[in-house]
Amino acid sequence: MDFAAYAQTAVSLANGTLTDLDAAADIFTGDLGWMREEADDRDLAALRRAQPRFREVFALGTSGRDPETVTLVNALLDDFPARPRISGHDASDWHMHVTGRGASAAAEFLAGAAWGLAVWLCEHGSSRLGACADARCPNVYLDTSSNRCRRFCSERCATRAHVAAHRARKRAAAPA
Repeated sequence: MDFAAYAQTAVSLANGTLTDLDAAADIFTGDLGWMREEADDRDLAALRRAQPRFREVFALGTSGRDPETVTLVNALLDDFPARPRISGHDASDWHMHVTGRGASAAAEFLAGAAWGLAVWLCEHGSSRLGACADARCPNVYLDTSSNRCRRFCSERCATRAHVAAHRARKRAAAPA
């Protein structure tokens, strides 16, 4: 199982646009693409209810509040339990699912996201949970940098912030 990919689903949920099913489809990336077809309005409602809690994990982790982060992740594990099972279409396609047969798309997604965050937290600590340093961006990320130096959710945000800072310095240095 690729636990980092499961942790990334928590990022996708936290950063996702959940206005409707079409917008929500963007959070179902990679191996979770099948969920785009299966998700319904009940799944969307469940994802909307869970989204602030997953965002809070990143807020707590970013502020170094480890005990509260762990408490919240444990609550997510309680509310979205993983019930692993092996699945496949033939003997060469065995893979893991994190919920029982017949679970909704939201149940599988949320169980995977909670499990991924739990493993990430245990392996990397809360210092590897990040919130974008660009004040205009609400996104979160997993810091996968080699020296824990990541500050932005994307290259786009980093560039935008650096250009804005450069322009501000130029304005401040310009004669009046």
